Amino acid sequence: MNYAYEEKSTQSFEDTLHTLKEAIADNAFGVLYEVNLKDKITSKGFDFDSNFTVLDVCNPKLAKDFLDKQIEVGYFLPCKVVVYEKDDSVYAGVLKPTILIDMVENHDLMGAAKEVEDILITAVKTAVKAD
Repeated sequence: MNYAYEEKSTQSFEDTLHTLKEAIADNAFGVLYEVNLKDKITSKGFDFDSNFTVLDVCNPKLAKDFLDKQIEVGYFLPCKVVVYEKDDSVYAGVLKPTILIDMVENHDLMGAAKEVEDILITAVKTAVKAD
């Protein structure tokens, strides 16, 4: 199961993260939380050398629409978008909302999930290709 969409970036980690946040905002989504896992893990005394940041993102109108139709979809909110380093490369990606919605077996939500997924994939594509 391909649960995520990701691409290798042509930019540095910091530039990819910055551009991704701008692209998310340009598509009416907001970053609710930003978690730098490298900092969190190392602050607890563990070695972790790779940059890895998780963005919890949300579009309030779309979130309300999902929750109004099936409140349990809240388990999947907010959406996760990540930027990380691996093997001297930078990647950005999104956990696919269509995969998550498929798990609740409510086909009435699939169109909206596809819309959210397309928006977030566009943001990822913008971030990894920006110059």
